[in-house]
Amino acid sequence: MLFTTNWLTSFFTDFKGAALDAISIDAVTTDSRKETKKALFIPLVGENFDGHDYVKQAFDNGAVAVMWNKQKDLPTFLPTDFPVFFVDDTQKALQTLAAAYREEVNPIVIGITGSNGKTTTKDVTAAVMASTYRTHYTEGNFNNHIGLPLTVLSMPNETEVLVLEMGMNHFGEIEELSKLAKPDYAIITNIGESHIEYLGSREGIAKAKLEITQGLKQDGYLIIDGDEDLLQPLDKKLNVITCGFHRNNDVVIEQSTINQDETVFVLSDGYEYKIPLLGKHHAKNATYAITLASQLGISREVIIQALRTLELTSMRFEMLTGTNGVSVINDAYNASPTSMKAAIEVVKQMAGFNEKVLILGDMFELGQQADDLHQSVAAVIDDSITAVFTFGEKAALISQTVNRENTSIDCNHFTTRKELTDAIEGYLKPESLLLFKASRGMQFESFVNAIIHP
Repeated sequence: MLFTTNWLTSFFTDFKGAALDAISIDAVTTDSRKETKKALFIPLVGENFDGHDYVKQAFDNGAVAVMWNKQKDLPTFLPTDFPVFFVDDTQKALQTLAAAYREEVNPIVIGITGSNGKTTTKDVTAAVMASTYRTHYTEGNFNNHIGLPLTVLSMPNETEVLVLEMGMNHFGEIEELSKLAKPDYAIITNIGESHIEYLGSREGIAKAKLEITQGLKQDGYLIIDGDEDLLQPLDKKLNVITCGFHRNNDVVIEQSTINQDETVFVLSDGYEYKIPLLGKHHAKNATYAITLASQLGISREVIIQALRTLELTSMRFEMLTGTNGVSVINDAYNASPTSMKAAIEVVKQMAGFNEKVLILGDMFELGQQADDLHQSVAAVIDDSITAVFTFGEKAALISQTVNRENTSIDCNHFTTRKELTDAIEGYLKPESLLLFKASRGMQFESFVNAIIHP
C-alpha cells in the first residue's frame, strides 16, 4: 500500500464517496489501459486527448478512486461510494500529490540532470545506492513534469534513497522538478548542446541545468563536472564537490584505460574502479556516483563491487555481437555533438579491430547552430576510422566535411535505408567494429536490430 484515501483528504478536501473509509491505494496511474489493482486514476488532459473520457476503462481495470476536474461532468456509472477528489487541474494535482508523498516517505533524494550522461549516471548511482540502501529510481526516461511525479508515487513506503533523473527542454522546467523533489544531493553531469534550439547557447543550457539548485536542501550537496568552465563560478559555494580530469578538482580521475568490454580508472582516493561501459566520459559519470556514495558512507569495496555488476538502460552504448560475429556499439537512444564526439573517441581508442565504421545520423534540437555543430563532429574523425556512413539531412554535413579533410576514409552519405544497409553488409565480419549514433527520432535501432536479429 502507498497510502489511503483518508490520507488524501488531508490535501484534497473537496471529495465525495467513501474517501474517509481509508481505502488502500496501491498504485497511481494516468494510463486507463493498465490493469492496476487498487489504483488512484489521475486523468490528464493534452492537446489531442482527455483522460476523463477513459475513466470507465480505468474503473474496469482496477481503479478504486479518481481525481476529477471539477469543471467536468462526473459520469453516472460510478457507484455513489466511489471516492472522487475534485481538483482545478489534474496535472497540478498529480504534482501536489507527489510532493506530499515525497515528504511522507522522506527518503534521501538524489536529483540528476545534465546535457549528456544523466540516464547512465542515474543507473550507476541507483546500482551503487542499492548495494546498501532500499533504493527506488527513475525507470526509462520518466524524467519530465509527468514522469518524475509518477516515479515518486511509485516508490514503496520503505524507500530509503530515491534517485530522480530530471530532463528539460525549456527554462523553468528543472526548477519545477527540483522544487517538487527537494533533493538532498544533486548532480550536474555536464553542459552540452542538447536543446540549444530553445535555450539559445551553452550559457543558457548551463543556467537551465543550474535550476536544480532551486529545490536543493539548504545543507544539500551539489556534485558537478569540474572540467566545465560554465560551472566554475560554483566552486566557491559551500557544499559543491567538483569531479573530473583536471588536477584542481576535488575528486580527480588520474588515469583511465578502455578495454574491450570495460573502462578501468583510478581516482585521487587511490582506488581502481572498473565499469562495464566504454569511454572516459563514463568514467566521469561513475565518479559522480562514487563521490555521492562516499558522502553516504558506502565503503570503497562495496562501491567497487556494485560497479562491476551494473544493469543499464538499453540503447546507451551497448556492446553487442551481430551477424558473422561483427561487434556493434548501439548508442542509438539519443545524440548531441558532445556525446557523438565522445562515442567516436571511444571507438578510436578500442583495440583489436581491423576496421572501425561510424554510422551517424541527424542530431535534433540544435536550432540555428545545427549546420556548424554537425560539421564539428568531423574534427574528431581521423585515420583510425575505416569508414563513415551518414544518414539524414544534417548528417550529410559530417560526411561532406570528412571527405574534404581526409580522403583516405571510406565516406558516404545515403538517402535511403536500403542503400545504407547494403553498404554496412560489407563490414559484417569478426574483425569489424560498428558504431551507431543518432538522435532517437532517426530510429537507428532498426539498423542495429537488422544486424543483431537478421
